[in-house]
Amino acid sequence: MSNLDNFFDNTNNIHEFSVKYIAYLNRVLNNIQTDEISNFTDILLEARKKNATIYFIGNGGSASTASHFATDLAIGTRLLDNPFKAISLTDNNSIITSIGNDFSFEDIFYQQVKINLKKDDVLVAISASGNSANLIKAIKYANSAGGITCGITSFNGGELKNIAHHSLHVPTELNEYGPAEDGHLIINHIVCNYLLKFLKNNS
Repeated sequence: MSNLDNFFDNTNNIHEFSVKYIAYLNRVLNNIQTDEISNFTDILLEARKKNATIYFIGNGGSASTASHFATDLAIGTRLLDNPFKAISLTDNNSIITSIGNDFSFEDIFYQQVKINLKKDDVLVAISASGNSANLIKAIKYANSAGGITCGITSFNGGELKNIAHHSLHVPTELNEYGPAEDGHLIINHIVCNYLLKFLKNNS
């Protein structure tokens, strides 16, 4: 039985469930290794310094986080002299559906990365399970093409945690998608809020 199932089975209403969910989410967040956040932030800053592009990929809820992350980085720093070049590869339905139709769903990110990624560009794959075949294929290609790869994961990290150059892990129990995706989005806000203030103070 998962933590969330246990919370539901042992509560009488949404108020009690909310209290337990929030308390559990706090425990999850407190177990994130902040040195991994620091390392990830340094990677983004180095990409900006090199005028490299940062690509984000993910499926389902992680696709929306990928889009959110790219937006916060690129648009959040748009008024700076050197804004982040950040792009989510989840956002163009025509490209995704044409690749899915002409090749396979497993290729929807690989084909985009193969066309666009240059040496020193960064590819960030976001996945709770860390085992999505389309993310793994794109990360493996980026590794072979001179890219810098980062995996933002949960559960036990899956294959993504092992093959990406850098890992940022949100430790939850298996299949706890809610807390996993909550943690990923909070990392987005931590990193982007810090970077915007840091760059404004050091420009």
